[in-house]
Amino acid sequence: MSKIIRIGTRDSELALWQAKTVQQQLEGLGYSTQLIPVKSTGDMVLDKPIYEMGIVGVFTRILDAAMLNNEIDIAVHSLKDVPTLLPQGIVQAAVLKRGNVRDTLVFKKNEEFLSQREAVIATGSLRRKAQWLNRYPTHTIVGLRGNVNTRLQKLKDNEDWNAAIFAAAGIGRIGVRPQDAINLDWMVPAPAQGAIMITAREEDEDILAVCKEINHEETEICTTIERRFLNLLEGGCSAPIGALAFIKDEEVNFHGVLLSLDGTKKIEVTRTEKLGNHHNIAQFAADYILERGGNRVMNELNETDRAIQVFSTRNLSELQRQRFKNVAVESTDFLKISFNRIAKPILKSPIENVVITSQNAVEAIVASVPKEELQFKNIYCVGRRTKRLIEKKIGKVKHSENYAKALAAYLVDFIDGTEVTHFCSNIRLDELSQTLEKNHIKVNEVEAYKTILDSEKIDPNIEGIMFYSPSTVESYMINNHAEGKIAYCIGDTTAAEANKHFDDVRVARIPTVESVIDLVNENYSS
Repeated sequence: MSKIIRIGTRDSELALWQAKTVQQQLEGLGYSTQLIPVKSTGDMVLDKPIYEMGIVGVFTRILDAAMLNNEIDIAVHSLKDVPTLLPQGIVQAAVLKRGNVRDTLVFKKNEEFLSQREAVIATGSLRRKAQWLNRYPTHTIVGLRGNVNTRLQKLKDNEDWNAAIFAAAGIGRIGVRPQDAINLDWMVPAPAQGAIMITAREEDEDILAVCKEINHEETEICTTIERRFLNLLEGGCSAPIGALAFIKDEEVNFHGVLLSLDGTKKIEVTRTEKLGNHHNIAQFAADYILERGGNRVMNELNETDRAIQVFSTRNLSELQRQRFKNVAVESTDFLKISFNRIAKPILKSPIENVVITSQNAVEAIVASVPKEELQFKNIYCVGRRTKRLIEKKIGKVKHSENYAKALAAYLVDFIDGTEVTHFCSNIRLDELSQTLEKNHIKVNEVEAYKTILDSEKIDPNIEGIMFYSPSTVESYMINNHAEGKIAYCIGDTTAAEANKHFDDVRVARIPTVESVIDLVNENYSS
């Protein structure tokens, strides 16, 4: 590979250490690299514990956005910070050989307080808090946030604190572990603790092949089991869940735990299987936990967390629902789609430049004529999911953009010829056509499907509405009001329509449903 691999990372000392480790391994194999540091929400918000922020992937979201916007090629994370459900279009590319998996106790003075009734322990982790209180129920836990050096300084500055808990790998990697610190072998670590993960775009086959060269298979096996266990329990940063898998003598050993927030309830499971027969360990362990009271514990956690309602004007999948934190959501489709029967002579004749701006247009095309009879030379589209569907059902996409405006700008500069055929809806944005025609590119519009407004009245007490197109805003306003509500919008064009009615309009960083969900989570993070 001749291109320079752009490595995205948070800009904390530990994150940079991890990114440089990846960089060294890649450059050791002969690849050219460039580090691109960014600052995450988790680094910037230091006055509240991580579990109170209520954001899925608080340390990963900005890197995800940078990757999907093609600003970086890979991102380096602490694997324990990465949500078990990755954003659409992003995949795990590699896991490096794991470091120290344990939690470590750093003392303010000495360890005499461990035998005392009263003591103050600092941690921002619910898992550590619950396990500590299970073992030392009379101690007090205080919140602790920030990077490793910030947390060590806070421990030093707070006179009434006795100790703080850190990940052994973190304080070890940057060389700040005190000599008298002790590993807490009795504390079950976070799933994938001590492991460094690389993510990449699912479609970037060259980068994925490069990353595979530095993947550590044993670490991948163990962390996959741990994260699968976490996912099956439906837990994230807001649930006290621990998991550890390791391989010894060709056997996979697993230890998992779920606790109540106050540590009074604790359910554990252990399992050992021969390597190769280990694939059902996570399922067995999760079922074991849930059947022995885990369901009740998780329900209690959910009742505590999920108190606020928003409404989505598009039906959400189960995976998308699982992405919400501290938010109860309802959803239904406020639009109905009716495919038109496109005239076969149009579809069967050679078309040099085709523009497709939605998945519905793809479905309408293939419903009218078999793929083999289409004669599209150059296909241009909007959206990653639309691109994937086109390449699955029609053919290769020459170029795609996230927004219609960006695609129009690209076509003005790079189109072959002076004419395009746009397969669109009866309700469509004129921006793309106007831009092209202003630049002397003829646009032949083919109405592939109809978008029908299908509004219904919703609970007036719902605080926020999620919108995915100007049409969803129009549909919502038929039977509902905007006063006092927040409009969460997938993009600027949708926001422009929402601004006609709503006083508080917020726009997702990237045009995906998942990004709109993250926008909602961010609002309810405190």
